[in-house]
Amino acid sequence: MNAIEISGLRKSFGHKQVLNDIDLTVPAGSVCALLGPNGAGKTTAVHICSTLLRPDAGTVRINGYDVVSQADSVRGAIGLTGQFAAVDGLLTGRENLQLMADLRHLPRKAGRARVEELLEQFDLLDAAAKPLSSYSGGMRRRLDLAMTLVGGTPGTGETSTAAGTSVIFLDEPTTGLDPRSRATMWDIVRRLVDDGMTIFLTTQYLEEADQLADRIAVLDGGRIVAQGTPTELKRLVPGGQVRLRFSDTDALADARRALSGHDLRAGSADLTLTVASDGSFGSVRSIVDRLDAAARVDDISIATPNLDDVFFALTDSNSTVAQEVSR
Repeated sequence: MNAIEISGLRKSFGHKQVLNDIDLTVPAGSVCALLGPNGAGKTTAVHICSTLLRPDAGTVRINGYDVVSQADSVRGAIGLTGQFAAVDGLLTGRENLQLMADLRHLPRKAGRARVEELLEQFDLLDAAAKPLSSYSGGMRRRLDLAMTLVGGTPGTGETSTAAGTSVIFLDEPTTGLDPRSRATMWDIVRRLVDDGMTIFLTTQYLEEADQLADRIAVLDGGRIVAQGTPTELKRLVPGGQVRLRFSDTDALADARRALSGHDLRAGSADLTLTVASDGSFGSVRSIVDRLDAAARVDDISIATPNLDDVFFALTDSNSTVAQEVSR
């Protein structure tokens, strides 16, 4: 079952077309990351999926519900954490969650149980009675995310239920957080997915997408220029290499002779040899087999393109990768 189905989505603001024929599906219980430069339309897509904006054309369905004609059903199934924490700074953490429980019309007893469960789940019990002015940025983001889950069923330890929130939209949720707070948010997202939640994530941190996403879509110029698993996207970009280090110049020279015909780059000063490779097992094994009887290697390391390389290649219209993908 797909939790999110987007087909032919279009949106313009005046003469500027922000989204142009977007097609995207997100299976239930998975994480999809939407990447793109500033102004690419990521937040616009999130706002349409969460019923805050109406599309100009196309359809968006969340758990089978149309975001235009069945908006109330969509709102009952989703949570949204925007780029800035939507919490009340005059209230305590517990009061913020209780306010959300009241807005979701939870029975008082069930609402209180749900609030306490979320405070424990998001490691906020010790700060529950403190005003938001004493919270760090990471604590505010955790509270903001917890508030999107108030509609779940209390006492079950579950955040995903047929009657509650099952899809969460996270729009750059870790912007401005320190590395430790960011890692904490990643752990929370993983736990939510383990509980069956579907996460639709926009981020400027490519490592975040690499760590969390089952699938990634790259948005540029109003279109999705590529999508796939992190591994599939990395294969679009050439430039992998095997780096060899030797103990002396003789071993380095022996290796260069053994690997003649390969794309080589030698570093005589640090006794290294870099061999172009796609990073696959077969490619690395071929290199090792040729070196086995010819040269003594002190150290070997393998480097493959990362998502930064993918992002830059796909969003640069002059790059070979972008031109090939657009065909």
